[in-house]
Amino acid sequence: MSRTVRFHTTGPAEVLRLDDIEVKEPGPGEVRISTRALGLNRAEAMFRSGQYVTDPVMPSLIGYEASGVVDAVGPDVDHVEVGDRVSVIPAFSMTDYGVHGELVLAPSRAVVENPPTLSFEAAAAAWMQFITAYGGLVDLAGLSAGDTVVISAASSSVGLAAIQVANMVGARPVALTRSSAKTQRLLAAGAAAVIATAEEDVATRIGEVTDGAGARVVFDPVGGPEFGALTAAAATRAVLVVYGALSEDPTPLSLLDVLSKYLTIRGYQLFETTTDDEQLSAAIEFVMAGLRSGQLSPVIDTTFGLDEIVEAHRYLERGAQVGKIVVTVPH
Repeated sequence: MSRTVRFHTTGPAEVLRLDDIEVKEPGPGEVRISTRALGLNRAEAMFRSGQYVTDPVMPSLIGYEASGVVDAVGPDVDHVEVGDRVSVIPAFSMTDYGVHGELVLAPSRAVVENPPTLSFEAAAAAWMQFITAYGGLVDLAGLSAGDTVVISAASSSVGLAAIQVANMVGARPVALTRSSAKTQRLLAAGAAAVIATAEEDVATRIGEVTDGAGARVVFDPVGGPEFGALTAAAATRAVLVVYGALSEDPTPLSLLDVLSKYLTIRGYQLFETTTDDEQLSAAIEFVMAGLRSGQLSPVIDTTFGLDEIVEAHRYLERGAQVGKIVVTVPH
């Protein structure tokens, strides 16, 4: 039997339960993993509360990211074997798989062997954030050396990953955060400049840090009233990648900015990258290279134990973290 995180009705963090369930033998193209650490993401909180792009089927599994040791492999799986230290990439629907539990099944295409220097906690924190940043910035926007990229919600796990990805390709990351309280931590994380959106005029400051040229790429999961400042501060022919809608307020859009600057505003989700085998392979290669070289290194804010899964979700939804929240699984 495995203690597995499930919920039987949508709602707040308190609906989560640790159910004892029997995990079947892996079928064709499946891997069974004895987990050591689980990565938490806002997508899981949205799924649990019934506000996600897919609706749960009750009782519902949950969880996109985990790391651990291969316990068993199904037929046709030859890239990992029993005993390997592995992690899981979000390349599936939580209506099909959920990897938050002690013993879990995952599709083999979403399972990769960990670099030897990576801890289980770091491995569980890596893939959602770095593939999201890679897919939106490099694959989609073509971010490259010399570009300036403005990164909204920069203290989130994906925001910090975007700072690292930008530095890895030689671009200049400008971090946006609500207040100056996180400025020093963001500078230490690799931001070239930090703008406190509640304290400074965003468009003016972006103009200053780019010497009037504007940002060639914008990476935004928020939208809302501040989005207008991002189009105003964008360079001619800039690409604005929108990968979330955290703001509950309407998002104004200056069509004059869009038309006069030939802007591209592009919606993006991680699954655009992870559902295509060729794109997924390229993303894995990029992230693996960064993890091995140390240019990409997950920032972990806080760890909780598996018994504290409800508290971990509560903390996630407060939004005070700088980096990733990880749940450890005792053995």
